[in-house]
Amino acid sequence: MKTAIIGGGAAGFFLAINLKEMAPSCEVTIFEKSKKVLAKVEVSGGGRCNCTNSFAAVRDLSQVYPRGHRLMKRLFKQFDYRDAYAWFERHGVRLVTQDDQCVFPASQDSHTIINLFLAEARRHGITIQTGRKIDSLDELSDYDHVVVTTGGSPREEGLQWLTQKGIAVTPPVPSLFTFSIADEALKALMGTVVEGATAFIPGTTFRATGPLLITHWGMSGPAILKLSSYAARDLHDHHYQMPLAVNWLSRNEAEVQSELQQIIIRHPQKQLTTIRPFDLPTRLWTYLLEKTLGERAQNRWQNLNKKELNRLVNCLCNDGYQIAGRAAFKDEFVTCGGVSLSAVTPHTLESKDRPHLYFAGEVLDIDGITGGFNFQAAWTTAYTVAKAISESE
Repeated sequence: MKTAIIGGGAAGFFLAINLKEMAPSCEVTIFEKSKKVLAKVEVSGGGRCNCTNSFAAVRDLSQVYPRGHRLMKRLFKQFDYRDAYAWFERHGVRLVTQDDQCVFPASQDSHTIINLFLAEARRHGITIQTGRKIDSLDELSDYDHVVVTTGGSPREEGLQWLTQKGIAVTPPVPSLFTFSIADEALKALMGTVVEGATAFIPGTTFRATGPLLITHWGMSGPAILKLSSYAARDLHDHHYQMPLAVNWLSRNEAEVQSELQQIIIRHPQKQLTTIRPFDLPTRLWTYLLEKTLGERAQNRWQNLNKKELNRLVNCLCNDGYQIAGRAAFKDEFVTCGGVSLSAVTPHTLESKDRPHLYFAGEVLDIDGITGGFNFQAAWTTAYTVAKAISESE
């Protein structure tokens, strides 16, 4: 039995290795269009490879998979994050779980994962052809099974070779990115981090909580990256020009008002700038005061009138901005969209219209927020396909 895997990334290698473990007699060839395999694995997680997540904080998979959570829930029954953790440790890669529940190699080096994959590929006799672009499925007609693991495509044209064969595709759009904000005073705070902010798009249900980083172009950090993932298609449809609001404290207005009133009672003679509610970063607090009160930001707490107090509470809980564009997230690129999930058989990921053609990884219309969830989708879908092919012998 001969199997061709198109794409030498995370899903492609994980699939190839698992297939050989399940069906040692199967001939497996990986075709990679570039000269280098596993390029995305190398740069992921700042070069450390955030290979999965503990899922300890995940109540529902829709929290971390804006697209594809129902299918992932089904596939997790045969290979989930616990199985992935055990798989890597069983193959000699010790893992560690951070306080934020992200899982990394203990070496803190993505090459630990890359070296494992390459060593296992050699050990199992998997053929790797680099610089080999597959332009049509017809080129692989002599293979018994073909699996597409080409990753996310930033443009729809990148999937035309599949749509030409009648494969249903959901148009891809960027998913993980930071926001450009045209506010020079805000950008002057670059480097400021607020650990528990909530970013949201007014008038929608899209919101995300987590660390928020102010940058020289606008806003970044997990809260913004998660929000960009949840709202990816809406942001694209609005040409990345949408309102943005930030609750800097992730608290309701009543709580914030009560805290500010307590400060007025306890420290009436202190200047507004010297007492920071909820330990907000000093530079951010000063910026918010000046944005809300103008020259009166230099006043004492006892001089804060009711109208100004209300405005300050609103600014802390509902601070408004305008998204002026998107920026790519480092060297990584995640897309929402890809091969439609309605086009594949759920328990095998085999094409419903073309027998023996399978899909795994981000080429499917499955994508996760930042935190190791996209790699977990790669491991789960790759394992599913490997099992399906091995059982078809």
